[in-house]
Amino acid sequence: MARWAPGASDRLQRAAMELFAEHGYEATTVAGIAERAGVTERTFFRYFADKREVLFPGEEQLEAVFVDAIAGAPADASLTGLLIAALDAGGGALQDLRGREFARTRNAIIAANAQLQERELLKLAKLSRAVTAALVARGVADVPARLAGDLVVSVFGTAFARWIAPGETRDLVELQRDGLAVLSDLARADSG
Repeated sequence: MARWAPGASDRLQRAAMELFAEHGYEATTVAGIAERAGVTERTFFRYFADKREVLFPGEEQLEAVFVDAIAGAPADASLTGLLIAALDAGGGALQDLRGREFARTRNAIIAANAQLQERELLKLAKLSRAVTAALVARGVADVPARLAGDLVVSVFGTAFARWIAPGETRDLVELQRDGLAVLSDLARADSG
């Protein structure tokens, strides 16, 4: 088996996803993943701390996309404009990264395991904190920034669930924009 074969990380991730889907997360071993990918277990651990982390690669990079979009927005951008910039950038990056089918498979694996669900929730909480900090850095007061950070994660999560639903054809950014429009309608209905 090749120790440093090109594309080992992608092959490991693809092998893990296949095995998780075929045999379940719990029944899949690191040895099995490495064997399917054509590398050694040692190579596996050069890329991933454990088999769970195969499902959460690029977490920091995705978070950075949201944060960088907020930081790079025009100086006169409204809070809503900052949220749209973050969601458009994050949603666009996620759907371009692996695509809808990968996301569907990954989501099904996570949904079938309580520990993975917990890890996913921690990832989303971290994203909310990062968005909040980026908004505060832009001069948004603490309470609105925190609520907006949670809102970004809620809109993102709701749109993601719709995006991976069977038969859905709209892109993730469009679904996020739709979610923001629903929130705007709710706010107008309550104030009227």
